[in-house]
Amino acid sequence: MKKITIDPITRLEGHGKIEIFLNDEGDVENAYLQIPELRGFEKFCEGRPVEEMPRITPRICGVCPGAHHMASTKATDAVYHVTPPPAAKKLRELFYCAHMIHSHIAHFYALAVPDFVMGPTSDPAQRNILGVIAKLGLEVGGEVIKHRAYAQDIQAVIGGKATHPVCGLPGGMSKPITEEERKDFEDKAASLVEFGKFGLKLFNDLVLANKEYLELITGDIYTMKSYYMGMVDGDNKVNFYDGDIRVVDPEGKEVAKFKPAHYLEYIAEHTEPWSYLKFPFLKKVGWKGMVDGKDSGVYRVNSLARLNVADGMATPLAQAEYEKMFETLGGKPVHATLAFHWARLIEILYAAERILDLCRDDEITSPQIRAIPTAIPDEGVGVVEAPRGTLIHHYQTDDKGLIRKVNLIVATVMNNPAMNMSVKWAAQGLIKKGKIASEGLLNMVEMAFRAYDPCMACATHTLPGQMPLAVAIYDSKGNVIEELSQHLPSPSLGVKVIVH
Repeated sequence: MKKITIDPITRLEGHGKIEIFLNDEGDVENAYLQIPELRGFEKFCEGRPVEEMPRITPRICGVCPGAHHMASTKATDAVYHVTPPPAAKKLRELFYCAHMIHSHIAHFYALAVPDFVMGPTSDPAQRNILGVIAKLGLEVGGEVIKHRAYAQDIQAVIGGKATHPVCGLPGGMSKPITEEERKDFEDKAASLVEFGKFGLKLFNDLVLANKEYLELITGDIYTMKSYYMGMVDGDNKVNFYDGDIRVVDPEGKEVAKFKPAHYLEYIAEHTEPWSYLKFPFLKKVGWKGMVDGKDSGVYRVNSLARLNVADGMATPLAQAEYEKMFETLGGKPVHATLAFHWARLIEILYAAERILDLCRDDEITSPQIRAIPTAIPDEGVGVVEAPRGTLIHHYQTDDKGLIRKVNLIVATVMNNPAMNMSVKWAAQGLIKKGKIASEGLLNMVEMAFRAYDPCMACATHTLPGQMPLAVAIYDSKGNVIEELSQHLPSPSLGVKVIVH
């Protein structure tokens, strides 16, 4: 008789469920990362004045509102055919780099690092941020909290508030920063650079120096050969705020480089009946199902993808770490899914260096931060690199600027095919006939999607306002053996099935 245990899905922004199908031999036949809720932001934005979109769309998510705010603001620039002054672009980028830092810090230290500090199969009661602080010391925890707060402080001053910012306007920004604020940002940025270096040293000491962890990163269970997509500047260096979209194939060869406004020529979306999330793919390669390799249109975004598509980092300390990562993992592109965590730490350092550079730019305190729109509004696309990958906002309006149609392709959706494949392969590699599917093994399956830092709040929304939890256990013929469901008030909880 099988014993079934239900645990909350841990360390995930949002909610979803994993369904694992076993064959007659007891091995994993298939597995799915299923998102059963409906997303509705695109529809209820219709009829709104387009200039309201930068204030509405950040409410999609409380973790990455800065990304939606900037993508939306850039889309309104395009709708009104207005180019912000140079100082406004620099102020936006300064704000946005702080946003990247606070998000990456939250994911790495609170959601990812417990698997490596405490161990992926350790006691789940200790495998969390409190266990990490207990093991590494209060001083380390204090530094993490302090520097995430620094990044939030910068966002609050520029954005009007740290969460759900209101600073972006068509053609520019709502207000400049003062010299006193600039100096405060500079001091915080210098400290953030040191914190970025600290994080990479911590990763080196805890993960790279551990042979077992290094083999886990480079092993077959967490490896997927895919295409990669990300934004680059004019020198093909990583840039979060502005640039062209570059795509490389599984061998690292550039196969596309295009302006964000042309995204529909390169990206299409497939649907499946078992999930409200779509499955984007490269249009010129085509949808071949959830398979990897050069013949598959599946691509990946997020931190590792950005480093894979770029020729380097635009700041010196991050560039040195970029070179070290690719040298350690065997050259470009890196296909190790768990390496997303390493890339995330390199991006923290890059963003901190970039803030420091922008704070020392004479133009950053300029009052010339807005060009007033004069053109008749029509259609526009805004793209940024969200912490979780390429984020697209596309608006169409009437001649009065009222929204007629909205298309949002968020980074978590772009990674949806790859996340499903990663979960399946991890399950197949870990769950075998005669082997107890322990909590630790199932946590290692979760590590496959956790590496992508998925944001289910961005990707989908539930209509009831609470998360319906449902688990179905199937036999090899697809028959449901047992179903369990419940409703919990928190949208951050999910379910886990453990079969003994």
